[in-house]
Amino acid sequence: MRIATTGRFAARIVTAAIASLLFWSQAVAAETWPRSFTNVDGSRTEILAQPKRILSTSVTLTGTLLAIQAPVVASGSAANGQLFAQWEKVAKERNIENAWPAGKVDLEAVYATEPDLIVVTASGAGSAKDQLDAFRQVAPTILVDDGALSWQELATELGNAAGLETEAAASISDFDAYVASARARIKVPAGKANIISFNGAGQSNPIARPGGPHAALLAALGFEIEAPDPAWHTQAASRDDFVWADYERLVDLKAETTFLLRVDDSRAAAFRNDPVLANLPTVKTGQVYGLGVHSFRIDYYSGKEIVDGIVAKFGN
Repeated sequence: MRIATTGRFAARIVTAAIASLLFWSQAVAAETWPRSFTNVDGSRTEILAQPKRILSTSVTLTGTLLAIQAPVVASGSAANGQLFAQWEKVAKERNIENAWPAGKVDLEAVYATEPDLIVVTASGAGSAKDQLDAFRQVAPTILVDDGALSWQELATELGNAAGLETEAAASISDFDAYVASARARIKVPAGKANIISFNGAGQSNPIARPGGPHAALLAALGFEIEAPDPAWHTQAASRDDFVWADYERLVDLKAETTFLLRVDDSRAAAFRNDPVLANLPTVKTGQVYGLGVHSFRIDYYSGKEIVDGIVAKFGN
């Protein structure tokens, strides 16, 4: 019996030693430079050393870079020339320059910034992918598609490119803990909820799908999300996050709670007072809420704002 016990103890020591060696090997590999990054178009970018001056060419990328403590020195802004309000204070604290508004790339500003890594998104109004060749004359340039990723997935990709894997994992863990804490402090209304980007008559009104980031966040808070009919989708390419539905389809929704993107509660009145929508269950019961003015795109910062708003509405 003693021999068997000793054997099991020795086996545990060997197992622990192997695990420690694997962890050490992975840590060393994570710190190895140069490294190769696989871009969303399948090409590869060689990054010679850990970046110290990152240029974010799109405002939609910058919030996630800030969340993982990336050394961003300049960022593209929205079409109105403004940075996103949910993290603008953080950007000012870190002295991040406003490089250019969406759609107006300034190559002189690229050179003046002296970046050692340039980050470009493949989609959206802030995409500067047409300038990839010019950017690559200045510094290693990577191409990601933030429109196809959750902010957590984007954080992981950017963390790999910037040698900030630990910081990316920490930001995701912190966010998950924030959501879990909020869930314990709210009472979720009975029934299902839907999420709509309400644009009114004559326009598409995107409805969140259960697999998208907005639905995932509310599901993590305890809400059951109503799935829109995929046949309502009016765009040529299908999407995992939203069904772009005609206005007339909104009357077919059945959920007991509605959340509206891009608005707060005070601006949700347009939906509640729309006569065509008067018979919706959520309008009848008055359970129509704004998800927040910064809620259209979820990043680390806007996601926490959404969570805070849910706690304010449904805190127990």
